[in-house]
Amino acid sequence: MADGSEPRDRKVTPTGDDQDASLLRTVPGLARIAAAAYWRSARWTVRASTQASSRVIRAAVAGQEPGELFRSTGAEIRERTRRVLGISDSRPEERAVMTPEAAEAEREEARKSLRERGEELLRRSADVNFDEDSHPAYTRILEDLAPDEARILRLLAEGGPQPSVDVRSGLVPLKSTSELVAAGLNMIGPEAGCRHLDDVPAYLNNLFRLGLIWFSSEPLPDPLSYQVLEAQPEVAAAMESAGHTRTVRRSIHLTPFGRDFCELCLPGEAREPDAGEDGNGAG
Repeated sequence: MADGSEPRDRKVTPTGDDQDASLLRTVPGLARIAAAAYWRSARWTVRASTQASSRVIRAAVAGQEPGELFRSTGAEIRERTRRVLGISDSRPEERAVMTPEAAEAEREEARKSLRERGEELLRRSADVNFDEDSHPAYTRILEDLAPDEARILRLLAEGGPQPSVDVRSGLVPLKSTSELVAAGLNMIGPEAGCRHLDDVPAYLNNLFRLGLIWFSSEPLPDPLSYQVLEAQPEVAAAMESAGHTRTVRRSIHLTPFGRDFCELCLPGEAREPDAGEDGNGAG
């Protein structure tokens, strides 16, 4: 300008010396903030430790269970930590304590739902026009079966009950003088054509869990089937593993529920695929 004065809106850029000086002025303030934060956290830590120690001593005198003490103390420390750090509970619905009245109302609602479902079943059973083709559990059971388990069920459905033996030590048939060496030895895996013979015990346990088979303590009337079974290498090895052994003859059967399941879901003999067949079924 003509009078030599500078424009009012002109900005003055600070130099490097000015920035250093400004930074030095802020250092004492930052140090005070850090010291105050450290002092507060240290005081909280000492107070929490003191309170926890006194709580442990009082609980020991009162005979409180250690597990319950640790759970309650841990919950208190977590709550105090949230308050110090300013963290709010993001899931208050999980922390809310349900009143006895609310809990009873929830249980009553669950009982009411079960009663309504039971009444619906009874209504359908009294309906002469309602015809249920299969048990509602059959769909779920089919999803819980392995292919080898279907082969075992088909064997039991077509071949009848299968022999099984336990190998026990001791020659005198008294429980007090014998020990179980091997249980439930059978030929179901090879007879059914299972692909995974080592898994047959697990297969049988699953079929029992589903209510399709049961393990009988009674032997089958045909002694020849047991003679063949007792000549198998697995049974012979179990009998040779102890000094004096004997076999206890048992059997494995389909339950009535399992028989009905097989008649509906596993009918007839499944045809094995020919090795020479292509994807279109041509020979």
